[in-house]
Amino acid sequence: MADHQHLKDHYQEARIFSHRLVVAALAIVGLMGVLIARLYNLQVIDYQDYATQSDRNRVQVQPLPPTRGLIFDRHGSLLADNRPSYTLTVIMEQVNDLDATLALLQRLAGVRDEELERFHKRLTQRRRPFEPVPLSYRLSEEEIARVAVNEYRLPGVEVSAQLVRDYPLNELFAHTVGYVGRINERELSTFDEETDRRYSGTDSIGKIGLERQYESQMLGEVGYQYVETNARGRVLRVLESVAPKPGQNLQLFLDAEVQREAVAALGERRGAVVAIEVDTGGVLAMASTPSYDPNLFVTGISYKDYKRLNESLDLPLFNRTIQGQYPPGSTVKPMLGLGGLHHRVVDMRYKVRDPGYYQLEGEERQYRDWKRRGHGHRVDLMQAITESCDTYYYDMAYRMGIDLMHEFGVQFALGDRTGIDIPSERKGIWPSREWKRGARGLAWYPGDSLNVGIGQGAALATPLQLAAMTATLASRGRQLQPRLVRRMGELETPMNVSEVEPVSQQHWDNIHAAMENVVHGTRGTAKSISRNLKYRIAGKTGTAQVVGIAQGEEYDSEALIERQRDHALFVAFAPLEQPKIAVAVIVENGEKSSKAAKVARRVMDKYLAIESELVSAVP
Repeated sequence: MADHQHLKDHYQEARIFSHRLVVAALAIVGLMGVLIARLYNLQVIDYQDYATQSDRNRVQVQPLPPTRGLIFDRHGSLLADNRPSYTLTVIMEQVNDLDATLALLQRLAGVRDEELERFHKRLTQRRRPFEPVPLSYRLSEEEIARVAVNEYRLPGVEVSAQLVRDYPLNELFAHTVGYVGRINERELSTFDEETDRRYSGTDSIGKIGLERQYESQMLGEVGYQYVETNARGRVLRVLESVAPKPGQNLQLFLDAEVQREAVAALGERRGAVVAIEVDTGGVLAMASTPSYDPNLFVTGISYKDYKRLNESLDLPLFNRTIQGQYPPGSTVKPMLGLGGLHHRVVDMRYKVRDPGYYQLEGEERQYRDWKRRGHGHRVDLMQAITESCDTYYYDMAYRMGIDLMHEFGVQFALGDRTGIDIPSERKGIWPSREWKRGARGLAWYPGDSLNVGIGQGAALATPLQLAAMTATLASRGRQLQPRLVRRMGELETPMNVSEVEPVSQQHWDNIHAAMENVVHGTRGTAKSISRNLKYRIAGKTGTAQVVGIAQGEEYDSEALIERQRDHALFVAFAPLEQPKIAVAVIVENGEKSSKAAKVARRVMDKYLAIESELVSAVP
């Protein structure tokens, strides 16, 4: 069998090769087209999107928190400052293992369990991407060094210098200046878009007092900076920045020396002092004791410290000056006496028999005078104020009636907020027929009027209201809204002035003379503070019952526990001829009004001595 060998067909092979070459070329051209199309899409069509994503990985916007405004007293003493503090923060987007990181930080920087708990709460709050979350405040130099040495093990962990609020006088102005604290979830939920922007980079907010009242003004305006970062999130350089605007400073009417004297005069006793500058309505002192250190709240108070303050029977967190509502007692007698003269219910010659009690016609109940055997056979208004005769005022209150008493009293800041520039002020009660009907669903009785006539019964007032009332008495009817802030930034705060209904100057003279006798008269209830006085004081003592005493029984201090004893009150202004300062004092359970009077004397002495030094220092 013969083998047939075929010769190669070069033409056929060349044609096949050509076809394959064309297919390969077309495939290459197609792939090149896809690549070019993709490149065109990346570089032209979607360029802006990818450029933006790239910049977001490389460039970040960081808020620059503003410096919070400072608070000064009337002489420039610093009451609220900002001091540098090193804070340990965590950027969550850069942390690989949060639990391991936190455990390491507990060993290196001594992070406490309480700080960890607050840190986890902050993680649940709304925040911006790459925004540092505070973990621990006020790091020591040793702790900073340990964190720095272990930086390579702590991605996303930073130590940053921040300004933290500081109150150099500690407890002295805690209730008035207040404090700032960390923004909580409830506050954060109320933020709108603009507020959220303003608090970028800021984790503190005013909680109480002036810090809260003037939060917006002292906060300032946030700034921003655009920074370039590396792959690990470390800042390489600042590309652009907009500087923040610092908050406005506040200068107050408060005088640190007068405040210190008021607190020292109260000592360990529970009580309050409010002193007002008669000419301006500026509050010179606003002391509530006991107090607390507001610095405890700035970076987060510990559970132990808060429990100690919150559960104390002495209520150190309670601002007695504007929240404490006490029966004003006899401190309202000069005001009511003025009303009686003005409405011609009584005159300076009108006299009342005082056997030690007062009875309404047809009633068996005896309304007792504080002096068991009374003040004499015939008592006039001068003696009634000087010796604080209750029987005279029972009679006058009955003749005057609640309608006139209420109408006249509201003009002297009783029964409503004074409008002082600090939050949480309470209204007190200056009762009326309408008030009793609305609050208790009962009609008004003549006996109710008698109780109001001596500042008891339903009547309640704050120490601030009593100081404002006294300032209006001192200025002969010129009523100034009390205010704490004298200057905000470069602008003076305006005075808000009103006048009580026109009263005869003779009536004012008579009331001032009677109040002078309270201190300087031989039978005055505050004569004990007149010794070695170089100026004249017009004042009025008062006591307020804490527990009721049954008809026919006598007040027995020894039978009562300390917290059930009467409160001691005193209001005054000085100097008599040209009043500059008006003061209201309450000593809780102090019993004797002379205790409150001695506190007021020390406060007025200090203020007038300072004023005298300032005048003599002027060339």
